[in-house]
Amino acid sequence: MADKRDYYEVLGIDKSADDAAIKKAFRQLAKKYHPDTNPGDAEAEQKFKEVQEAYAVLSDADKRRQYDQFGHAAFDGGAGGGGGFDFSGMDMGDIFGDIFGDFFGGGRRQADNGPRKGANLRASVRITFEESISGCEKELEIVLKDECTHCHGTGAKPGTNPETCSKCGGKGKVMYTQQSLFGMVQNVQTCPDCGGSGKVVKEKCSDCRGTGYIASRKRIKVTIPAGIDNGQSVRIRDKGEPGTNGGPRGDLLVEVIVSRHPIFQRQDMNIYSTAPISYAQAALGGEVRISTVDGDVLYEVKPGTQTDTRIRLKGKGVPSLRNKSVRGDHYVTLVVQVPTNLSAAAKDALRKFDEEAGNTLNADKTGAEKPKKKSFKEKLKETFDDFIEE
Repeated sequence: MADKRDYYEVLGIDKSADDAAIKKAFRQLAKKYHPDTNPGDAEAEQKFKEVQEAYAVLSDADKRRQYDQFGHAAFDGGAGGGGGFDFSGMDMGDIFGDIFGDFFGGGRRQADNGPRKGANLRASVRITFEESISGCEKELEIVLKDECTHCHGTGAKPGTNPETCSKCGGKGKVMYTQQSLFGMVQNVQTCPDCGGSGKVVKEKCSDCRGTGYIASRKRIKVTIPAGIDNGQSVRIRDKGEPGTNGGPRGDLLVEVIVSRHPIFQRQDMNIYSTAPISYAQAALGGEVRISTVDGDVLYEVKPGTQTDTRIRLKGKGVPSLRNKSVRGDHYVTLVVQVPTNLSAAAKDALRKFDEEAGNTLNADKTGAEKPKKKSFKEKLKETFDDFIEE
């Protein structure tokens, strides 16, 4: 077997390096030679094992002291993992959780038996289009968990206390060691017996059956802000699931469903609609009544307004969620309505108007021949002629 390189040389540090320098050097080299970033590279794999072994020794004060005094001979006859070095005493789960946390997507893991925030709850509420513009208050009925008054949240029968979990020793996590390509690897998992709390209830509370909480239906008022849009949610703090090990409660997220309006349509902070106007109003101009979310308003139409003309009602749109005094606009498309079921007098008046306005009813009759309708034989002959020409 080839002689092992000096551990300080492997990490590229001085013998006087402190713990922070050792950890920094290991972080850089482990990322560089990790098998996931060097697939199929045997040399990188070997260097990664070498760096791992050096860090395991130099990061442990006792092993480092032995290594400084006796060198590699201090670990001869070990449990054979990496050329005589015994990895069985090292908590590699903690090492890689700290070093590779940001490398594999996440920071250093919080202790499983530490305080944890409860899960968020979700609910939904339906409101009208007008309520989404002005804001409103709704009442929901949901199931919430509260601390059991009989055991005060411990889950244990009064007079008893939860016991330290024998499987994990109160740590909330257990460690499994297995052989891998890199030697002995330790995986850390949540303790299956205590669920990560580090405590086990032997004698359970009769009221909550050991959960520490009692579920009950409660009514909660939800304030819907003006300007909320369909699909957005309102967060109510501390109305979710209870936390564990002294952690805070989760939140309640209420999704708002806005019903469709028969006239208005929303896009961002603007409202769109159509409004009918008569032929006389379009031609002569005048006031027309237009519906808005704030009620009807009178708008002065200009003479000669064409159908599909769009007008803007400034500040009649949706208020901003951040500042309800800031509002979008309301855009209205004017549609000229063609009269139906005219009386004889109205028809005569319209004909006289047309004569004065350009005589459009008779304009196409002067000097124009009406196309003659073709017989079936003529159409058949044309089709046959076209077939012969092809």
